[in-house]
Amino acid sequence: MAAYNPFETAQRQIDKCADILKLDPGTRAILRVPKRELHVAFPVRMDDGSMKLFQGFRVQYNDARGPAKGGIRFHPDETIDTVRALAAWMTWKCALLDLPLGGGKGGVICDVKSLSASELERVSRAYIQNVYQMIGPETDVPAPDVYTTPQIMAWMMDEYSKIMGKSQFGVITGKPLCIGGSRGRGDATARGGMYAIREAAKVLGIDLGKATVAIQGYGNAGNFAARLSKELFGCKVVAVSDSKGGVYSKGGLDPEAVFRCKEDTCSVVNLPGAKQITNDELLALNVDILIPAALENVITEKNAGKVKAKILAELANGPTTPEADDILYKNGVHVIPDFLCNAGGVTVSYFEMVQNAMMYCWEEKEVYERLEARMVSAYSSVLSTSQQYKINMRQAAYVRAVERVVEAMKLRGWV
Repeated sequence: MAAYNPFETAQRQIDKCADILKLDPGTRAILRVPKRELHVAFPVRMDDGSMKLFQGFRVQYNDARGPAKGGIRFHPDETIDTVRALAAWMTWKCALLDLPLGGGKGGVICDVKSLSASELERVSRAYIQNVYQMIGPETDVPAPDVYTTPQIMAWMMDEYSKIMGKSQFGVITGKPLCIGGSRGRGDATARGGMYAIREAAKVLGIDLGKATVAIQGYGNAGNFAARLSKELFGCKVVAVSDSKGGVYSKGGLDPEAVFRCKEDTCSVVNLPGAKQITNDELLALNVDILIPAALENVITEKNAGKVKAKILAELANGPTTPEADDILYKNGVHVIPDFLCNAGGVTVSYFEMVQNAMMYCWEEKEVYERLEARMVSAYSSVLSTSQQYKINMRQAAYVRAVERVVEAMKLRGWV
C-alpha cells in the first residue's frame, strides 16, 4: 500500500474546487504547485562535540494576496510533501479569513525530544541562517507549529535580527509578549475553533451547555479546546487522547487534571479514574462534537462511517481524507474544515504582524473581539456558499478562498 501523501490530497481538493469554479487550465496549473521552495541541509554542533546534519524546508505556495505566512514544524517524519500541503492550506486559510497574506510553511527533520535545550537553540538558529534570504516582514513571516514554541520563535527572530543588524520583531509571529508577541496568541487556534463551533451549533440547533465533546490529540490546541469548550459553553469533555492512547469518562473529564497528567506522565492515558480507550475508539464515540487536534490523515474511508458526532471540528491540519469527506457529508456530519476551524492561529498571528508594524500592543479583549468577528464572518460565508452550490463545507471553503486568490492573480496580471 502506498504511503499517504498529504500534498496529493491538497491537489485533489484543489482539482475539485477548480471543477466547481470552471477554472481555465493555466489558472489550475498555478494553483496546484508551490511558487517557490527551498531545501537546506545544515550541520549543528551537538553537546557531545559531534556534528550532526539536519535537513529543512521552506515553501512559499502563493503570495498573490500578500507576504507568505505559515508555521515551522520540527518533526522526525517531516517531508517536503507535508510542507507543500500545509503551505497550500495556509494559502486558502489566509484568503478565507480575508487576510492580506499568502501561504507558506517550513520544517526541519528532527526529534525535539532527543535534543537538549542548547542543541534545540542551535538547530533553530542554524535553520534561520540557511533560510533568512527567503523570509522577512514583507516577504514571508514564519510562526510556531508542531513541536516549535514561543521560545524557539524568540531565538529565530533574534538570529534574523543579528543578520539584518537591527531588531526585526515582525519577521516571526508567536513570540513571547515582551519581544513583540500578541496577547491572546496562546489559545488563538482553539478559541477561533470555538467561535466556529458555536456558529455551527446555532445552525444545527445544538445546546452547547448540554453537548458532549471528544478531542483526539492533547497538545496545545487540544488542551485549550478542552478548557475553552467547558469555560465558554459549559460543554462536557468526555474523552481525550494523545499518541499513546486515550481516556473516557461518561461523567466528564477535568481539562486541568488531564493537562497535569500529561505534564507529569507524558500521556493522558495515565489519568486516574478514567477508562482507557484507543484513538480509533475515540473517533467513533457517540458525542455531539468531535475535535481532531493532532496530525493529518486520521479520518479515512475506513473509519469515517463510524463517526457519530454531529459536528466534526478540525483543529488539526488535514485530518480528513477526500474519500472520508464524501462519507461524512452523506451521513449528515457537519464538518468545520481545518482551514476554517483552525484559522484563529494565523488570524492572531496577522494581528501580531499589525501590532509589530505599529509598535503598539492591543489589549487581550480587543484581540478576541477582532478574532471573533473574523471567524463568524468566515463561517457564515462558507455556510452560504455550501448552500448555494449544494456542496460540502470543505468544498465551500475552498470555493470562497480560491475565488479570492484567483481574483488577486487576475488583478496582478498573473493569469
